[in-house]
Amino acid sequence: MQTLSNNQGQVAMADTPAIISPPMSKARVSVRGGIEGARSRDLIAEEVPVAMVYNGVSHAVMMASPCDLEDFALGFSLSEGILQRPDQLFSIEIKPGEDGIEVDMHIAGDCYARLREQRRNMAGRTGCGLCGTESLAHVVRTLEQVAPQPLPGDKAVQDALSHLKKHQPLQLQTGATHGAAWCDSDGRILLAREDVGRHNALDKLIGARLREHGDQAFNEGFALISSRASFEMVQKSASVGIGSLVAVSAPTALAIREAEKSGMNLIGFARPGRHVIYTCGAATAEEKTL
Repeated sequence: MQTLSNNQGQVAMADTPAIISPPMSKARVSVRGGIEGARSRDLIAEEVPVAMVYNGVSHAVMMASPCDLEDFALGFSLSEGILQRPDQLFSIEIKPGEDGIEVDMHIAGDCYARLREQRRNMAGRTGCGLCGTESLAHVVRTLEQVAPQPLPGDKAVQDALSHLKKHQPLQLQTGATHGAAWCDSDGRILLAREDVGRHNALDKLIGARLREHGDQAFNEGFALISSRASFEMVQKSASVGIGSLVAVSAPTALAIREAEKSGMNLIGFARPGRHVIYTCGAATAEEKTL
């Protein structure tokens, strides 16, 4: 049996790799206006229903790009609070079908017991992280404080931003996907993931980093996302210890409040030559100790 290992343990994979359709396909199109003789075929991003199944019970169905699904499974499980540690996920099996893809996970018994108590069964749509949440109490979870991180330097933010497109091949070819990248303190992009959903792209990045680096995954650097900074993006980031989040578009007011509570650095409107600092976690932590 093939296994993927990280600093937290091993996750068992299926004996035979699943055959999954590529994350984009071709479509015949008719272009009106613009350049004469424009191409008659276009590259289109795929999105498929992906069911997250825990110990044989379906918990959530998300519309996602059919790629990096092992990373997606681990990142989603941690950022949604289903797991507290990567080693609580014992195995993953990807099961493609006519109607979508099942990601069948075997998780620790105590995690599954908590999941059953939540009684959540949501059907997610692209860009929607709350569909099916049963009560208001499940929306804004209480988050632990993230470890204080220095505010990303202006040059580091701008350098990372200038190279983001190079790490978004699906976006460059289809124009329909979001990206999430992990950058070091100098702004070098170390890892990136893409998906039709912004939440999914971040979950994939979280899963990939934790799979490779375990407890050290988010010790230094910052996350860069190609979308707005909604409170879910802040919540997912803080839940796994990401201390700095940089977004290409604006944050929401709730996202700012959540970032302040967790001690996170939050930067928005990251555009060439300009970005806006909304919260500075280290400064907030110092103020609280005075």
